[in-house]
Amino acid sequence: MKWNKILLTVLAFCFTMVLTAQGPARDRIKTLKVAYITEQLGLTPTEAQSFWPVYNAHEEQLERIRKKEREKFVGVQTDMSVITDEQANDMVNSFVFLQQQKHEIEEKFIKDLRTVISNKKIILLFRAENNFKKRLLQEYRNKRGQR
Repeated sequence: MKWNKILLTVLAFCFTMVLTAQGPARDRIKTLKVAYITEQLGLTPTEAQSFWPVYNAHEEQLERIRKKEREKFVGVQTDMSVITDEQANDMVNSFVFLQQQKHEIEEKFIKDLRTVISNKKIILLFRAENNFKKRLLQEYRNKRGQR
C-alpha cells in the first residue's frame, strides 16, 4: 500500500509539472524564478556570474531525470490489478534508481555551490525555491478558481 501512495504521488507530481510548464508559460515562469531567486539571495554581480551557470546546469540535470520519470511513470496503468508483480518490481526499482540519481545530483550541486556562494545563501536558495513553488501553485489555484 505504501508503494502505491508513493507511485501515485510521483505520477501526480509529474503530471502537474507537465501541465504547468509548457511553451511560453514555461519561459515566463523561468524568467520570474530567476528574478525571484536573484532578489532573495541578494546576489552580487560577481556571485550571479558564477552562480547561474552552476544553477542552470543543475536544473538541466534535474529536468533530464524528470523526463525519465514522465517516460517511465506517466501514462502507466493506474489500475494496480492489471500490473504484474514483475512490472511493479521494475517500476519500484526504476523509482529508487531515479531517486538515487537525484540525490547524487543534489550532493554535487551543493558541493559546486559552496565554491560560488556562502552556506547562508545556499539555505536562502532552498527557501527561495520553495517559496517560489508555493507562490506559483497558489497563483495556479487562483486562476483555476476564476474559471
